Amino acid sequence: MPSVIQAAERIRDGRLSPVDLVTLCLDSTKSTNPKLNAFGDLYPEAALAYAETLAEEARAGRFRGPLHGVPFGIKDLFYPQGLRTTRGSLTALEHVPGEDAPIIQRLKAAGAILLGKTATTEFGWSGASVSRVFGAGRTPWNPELTSGGSSSGSAIAVAARMVPAALGSDGGGSVRIPSAFCGTFALKGTLGRIPAWPWSATEMLSHAGPITRTVRDSALLFDILSGPDARDHLSLPAPDAFYLDACEQPLRPLRVAFCSTLFDVPVDPQVAQAVAAAAKLAERRLQCRVEPLTLDWHDPIRTFETLWVAGRGIAYGEALKSRLDQLDPGFARLIGKAGQYRLGDYLDAIKARAAFASQVHELFEQYDLLITPTLPILPFAAEATGPEGYPCDPDSAVPWAAWTPFTYPFNLSGNPAASLPCGWSPEGLPIGLQVIGPRFAEASVLQFCAALEAINPWDRLPPV
Repeated sequence: MPSVIQAAERIRDGRLSPVDLVTLCLDSTKSTNPKLNAFGDLYPEAALAYAETLAEEARAGRFRGPLHGVPFGIKDLFYPQGLRTTRGSLTALEHVPGEDAPIIQRLKAAGAILLGKTATTEFGWSGASVSRVFGAGRTPWNPELTSGGSSSGSAIAVAARMVPAALGSDGGGSVRIPSAFCGTFALKGTLGRIPAWPWSATEMLSHAGPITRTVRDSALLFDILSGPDARDHLSLPAPDAFYLDACEQPLRPLRVAFCSTLFDVPVDPQVAQAVAAAAKLAERRLQCRVEPLTLDWHDPIRTFETLWVAGRGIAYGEALKSRLDQLDPGFARLIGKAGQYRLGDYLDAIKARAAFASQVHELFEQYDLLITPTLPILPFAAEATGPEGYPCDPDSAVPWAAWTPFTYPFNLSGNPAASLPCGWSPEGLPIGLQVIGPRFAEASVLQFCAALEAINPWDRLPPV
């Protein structure tokens, strides 16, 4: 399966037909999806028919955009006009949007082909991969184990070579968690970098973006998908330079803070070893000044939980109160917990979020980047909602946040944060390195990740 850039180049110079590429994707999906649960709805007839049209245009030298003829998976939270969007819920099986979301509009305008909708947890509420609609998402490296979520299907589809790339969303780690467990690359941009629509009750946390096999693929897609849209009042102006160009530039010397953990959370020794080795490699080969650092930040879990539970629980609760039996039990519990919050609690959380974000932004007055493990653990059983025996507050309505303590803080702060594979466990499971940058510094994060990818490549090793 070619990468996005490889596929686009081969289609443009005539070495590859969009029809052949779609056929390859459909064949791969047919053989692999039943055991991994990446895709829900697929559009084989429509995708092949559109590929025929794009192939004719390519032969005539006409190209709709930089993604002409490249197939994509799209997370089943995003709205494509006229295509069923279940949002991972039995309560929305007949929901058909009337217009495209901005990210879908831009993908189509660039010439991409929508192959199908990828799995998500119910309304994207959880970092695990259990779903009543799609089944449990499984990492291609060991189908007994979870892919992570909530962009589970998108990460699986890319890692298992079903599609060159897929779209995901991230409200607390939902592109980075499955990328760490599946061995893909994902960047959560600065809040508003890629417009998100429809409106979310957790808009201050929610990001949209791609999951890819390579850093440069992600950079190209950020070039295509970034920029303002009137439907997202938080969307940012278009960047003034191309992210893909930044990946081709020599890396300047950087001062990088390395935190082997945050908030004193224990880290699996295999994860810790791989991440520390990646930090040493960056210092030795990339001429970065990597400084071990212990931060005295207070864990903002209560802040995140208040915003996540009160926002989502109240927004969905009224509409779904008569259908709780159809919901994922964890999401139903979240809705029940939402009623415990008062306006003062929510305002306190907004204030605490601002204070925590200021601490994060202050760090980048001294450092160019921060690196951490993406997750402190390796994948657990696919049917489980968390690792067995992992310490978790029994009263929490977001139990998955206990084992994702390094991702949600940067949703609170809005910083760009990427996960890239940095090593492998002895059992052959990928391990993710998280790279965080200052606000609006996606180019710096992508450039560093591309440089690290060049000296420590992972895409040559497909899942067995």
